[in-house]
Amino acid sequence: MGLILRWKEKKQRSSKQEKVQKSRKPANTSFRQQRLKAWQPILSPQSVLPLLILMACIFAPIGIGLVVSTISVQRLVVDYTECDALAPANGFETIPSKYVHYHFSKKVTTKPQWMLTADPETGNQTCRIQFEIPNHIKKSTYVYYHLTNFNQNYREYVQSFDLEQLKGQALIEDDLDPNCDPLRTADNKTVFPCGLIANSMFNDTFGATFTGVNSTPDYLLTKEGIAWHTDRHRYGKTEYNASDIVPPPNWAKLFPNGYTDDNIPDLQNWEEFKVWMRTAALPSFYKLAMKNETNGIGKGTYIADIELNYPVRSFYGTKSLVLTTNSIIGAGNEALGIVYLIVSGIATLFAIIFLIKVIFKPRPMHDHSYLNFDNNDTQFEESSFTSIPLREIL
Repeated sequence: MGLILRWKEKKQRSSKQEKVQKSRKPANTSFRQQRLKAWQPILSPQSVLPLLILMACIFAPIGIGLVVSTISVQRLVVDYTECDALAPANGFETIPSKYVHYHFSKKVTTKPQWMLTADPETGNQTCRIQFEIPNHIKKSTYVYYHLTNFNQNYREYVQSFDLEQLKGQALIEDDLDPNCDPLRTADNKTVFPCGLIANSMFNDTFGATFTGVNSTPDYLLTKEGIAWHTDRHRYGKTEYNASDIVPPPNWAKLFPNGYTDDNIPDLQNWEEFKVWMRTAALPSFYKLAMKNETNGIGKGTYIADIELNYPVRSFYGTKSLVLTTNSIIGAGNEALGIVYLIVSGIATLFAIIFLIKVIFKPRPMHDHSYLNFDNNDTQFEESSFTSIPLREIL
C-alpha cells in the first residue's frame, strides 16, 4: 500500500508542475504585440511637389558654386610615366597631348616639353619638364603627385605599421605589431619603419625650385607643413641604435649602406613620410609634395626636375606631376558640381511633371472612383465565414 500511495503523490506533483509551466506567449504590450503607433504618409503630387522644389532650390546653387569654384582653379597636369622611354636626351621635345592637361586664365602659346638626363656616376635618371605659365597666378601654388591603380585601401596594407614604433619606441621583433609581417625583421635586425606602407613609399624626388627660363625668375617651393597637423602626435624621434635596425627593402637606394648614427630618419620631421602614411581610400589619389603659400607663381617659362625612382609599370599604374591652385573645396573637382546639378535637374523635371498633373488632371483626396463595390464580383457570404473555426482564423 505504501508504494501505491507514494506513486500517486508523485503523479500529482508532476501534474501540478505541468500546469505551472511558463507560457511562451509574448507579453501583452504594444511593443511585443506590434501595436505601436506609426506614421504612414500618403504620398500625392500635392505633398511631393514642395519637397522636389525645395531639393532643386538647395542643390542647384550648391552645384553652380562648385562648378564656378572649379573653373577658377588653374592647373597643369603632366603624366611623366613614359618620360624614361619617350623623352629625348639631347634636347626638349613636345610632350604628346594625351599626357598633358592644363587650364589657365589665358591661352598657352608653348606646349609643355620634356627631356631625360642621366647622372653618369650614379646612373640616376631625371625627367626635366619645361612648361609655360601664361598669366600671373596670385593664389597659393601647390604641387601634388598623382598615382593611379595603386590600391592603398586593402585591409592588410592599411594595418601594416606599428604605431608605437612610429612614436619612437625601440621595439624588438616579438614586440612589434604582427600586422607588419613580412617586414618586421631582416638579417636578424628590426626593420625601421616596419610594414608594407613604409616599404612602398613614393620616392620620386621633386626639385624644390622651378628654374626660370629666358629671364623668368626662379620659383621656390617648400616641403614644410605639407602633412596634416593631426598627424604630428603619431610620430617621434626614434630610440633605436643604428646597429639594431635596417631600412625597408625598397629603401635600399636611399640608404645603400644601411643606417648609421648620422642618417637614421627623423620621422617626427619627415613631412613626405607622414603624407604617404596617411593612406588613400581610392586607387587613384593625389598627395601633396610641395607648396608655396606666400607668393604666387609669375608669368613665364619654368623647368621642373623630377628624379625617377618609383616604378609604376609593375602594377599598370601612372604617375603625374600636378601644379595647381586651390579653391574653397580644395583642388578642382568637376564631377562633384556636376552631380549636384544633375540631382537638381531631376528634381526640377519631376516637379514640373507633378505640377502639370495637378493642374490638368487633379484628383481630390475624397475621390472614390477607384473603389469597387460591385457585389457580383466580390460576393461575400456570411455563412462561409461562420463555417471557419475561430482557431483557424487566429
